[in-house]
Amino acid sequence: MKKIILSSMLSVIAILSYSQSLPKGQSQLNLGVGFSDWGVPVYIGFDHSVSNDITLGLELSYRGYTERYNGNDYNHSVTSFSGNGNYHFNRVLEIPSNFDFYAGLNLGFYVFSSPAGYPGTHSSGLGLGAQIGGRYFFSKKTGLNLEFGGGNAFSGGKFGLTFKL
Repeated sequence: MKKIILSSMLSVIAILSYSQSLPKGQSQLNLGVGFSDWGVPVYIGFDHSVSNDITLGLELSYRGYTERYNGNDYNHSVTSFSGNGNYHFNRVLEIPSNFDFYAGLNLGFYVFSSPAGYPGTHSSGLGLGAQIGGRYFFSKKTGLNLEFGGGNAFSGGKFGLTFKL
């Protein structure tokens, strides 16, 4: 696991060599899968650029997982709806055109669903988190995204596709 995290962090650092921000007034759609201690999340998100360096976005994610508790298996799910704000470092760092590097904060509401008879505790609620990520655009409208984050129901990271609208 440490090798995966180190390799992923080095990949994000390599992204600092290049960049492509979302021009003011433009939007993009993100979708993919994540990695966490609680199953494999899937997500879809929308970002809108309010300036050449700042985007605001919304995201919906879902994950199901099984937990072994006192010799029994219990199936759970977590649904999360969050908003985020990101600062894109492309202009400040003079990063070239087919990459994008950003960092920001998110605030979301997540709902845990556990089966009847589950003796443990999972509670729904608000989560505040931070993220750092990057994108590589292999065409004018389509790219790959990689993001790491923590502090909320989507702790861990995610990998997927970005489509400029």
